[in-house]
Amino acid sequence: MLNHITLMGRLTRDPELRYTPSGTAVASFSLAVDRDFASKDGGDKQTDFIDIVAWRQTGEFVSKYFTKGSMAVVSGRLQIREWQDKEGNKRRTAEVVADNVYFGEGKHRDGSDAGTHSGSAPRSSGSAHEGDFKGSAFSELDNGDGDLPF
Repeated sequence: MLNHITLMGRLTRDPELRYTPSGTAVASFSLAVDRDFASKDGGDKQTDFIDIVAWRQTGEFVSKYFTKGSMAVVSGRLQIREWQDKEGNKRRTAEVVADNVYFGEGKHRDGSDAGTHSGSAPRSSGSAHEGDFKGSAFSELDNGDGDLPF
């Protein structure tokens, strides 16, 4: 079975970072995610507000680098949690437990490159050009007369 979700949206509030009694970091925030389609009456796209929970280093990363209005890409799993309110009524909450959180914008407001806590490779700003390989271990191929060898 598979429980995987990927969302892209803007934070509706600053992340709230807390620590469990054992010292484990946990950050909670909410994403505003536009639906891919407009309403039947031709109005604006509807928006879903989705609660996110990020644990340990991911939570600390989100708390440090994201603020209200930041674009974020979250990948993780959907979790349904049951709890009781003050009156003793049973409640259910759906939330996404984030495995990875990425910057959804190309640059930070200060102009530095965006990245991710998971250590993925830096994003390239464009495609490779012929001049990028000069002086490298790659040698130039001789096209000869242009005929194919088969």
